[in-house]
Amino acid sequence: MSRPAWLVLPTYNEAENLEALVRAADAVLAGASPDGHRILIVDDDSPDGTGRIADRLAAELDSVEVLHRSVKEGLGPAYLAGFATALAGGAGLVLEMDSDFSHDPADLARLLAAARDADLVLGSRYVPGGGVEDWEALRRLVSRGGCWYARRVLGLGVRDLTGGFKCFRREVLEAIDLASVRSTGYAFQVELTDRAIQQGFRVAEVPIVFHDRRAGESKMSARIALEAMWLVPLLRLRRRHRSEPRGPRGPRAPREEREPVRPAG
Repeated sequence: MSRPAWLVLPTYNEAENLEALVRAADAVLAGASPDGHRILIVDDDSPDGTGRIADRLAAELDSVEVLHRSVKEGLGPAYLAGFATALAGGAGLVLEMDSDFSHDPADLARLLAAARDADLVLGSRYVPGGGVEDWEALRRLVSRGGCWYARRVLGLGVRDLTGGFKCFRREVLEAIDLASVRSTGYAFQVELTDRAIQQGFRVAEVPIVFHDRRAGESKMSARIALEAMWLVPLLRLRRRHRSEPRGPRGPRAPREEREPVRPAG
């Protein structure tokens, strides 16, 4: 039985970006997903009309559907709701990306190609060939410092732990006990990657260039950054108290300790 690739797009006040992003992603996925694809927009009751735009796109495009949530709870809960919907819908691969063009929709094809040889693919800013554009020096320092801090505390070799451009095999999301994930902000990205590695899944980093958002306001705040700071040591502590089965592919050396995957194109 074929299992389609699902792209989960969490939105809050992305009316200026959403339509162009969805149409661009839909075109890329149509050519890169031989088993079909779905795009799931998860909107947290955006006051700027993002939800209405999402509904119109779902009416126009067969591949698009919308999950409306009544409250804004943060990035983590929105993704968890989207992942649950994708798995229930039969997804074989589940992708996540920002909804503001920070991630280039064209790179979706490269993540899907890398998933042929990995269980979790990370679009990475901090491997050779990756990078960021249009960031001031302080933001670059905070981002790199946050990744370095998480890597050191958790003892991981992954270069970009805080990025939000990923492709999961279905088996990864089924194995890492999503119901027990508690992070709500950007620490959510660290937690899921850490759990996948602890399960022994193969992880690959594909170089990407991260762009500043096209329109609208950034969701990053001092509170979100501070949450990540104190939650990372807690993630390590929770490892000792969580008994999880090994991944279906069995324990193996994490992929990130080898050469990053660099698909053609």
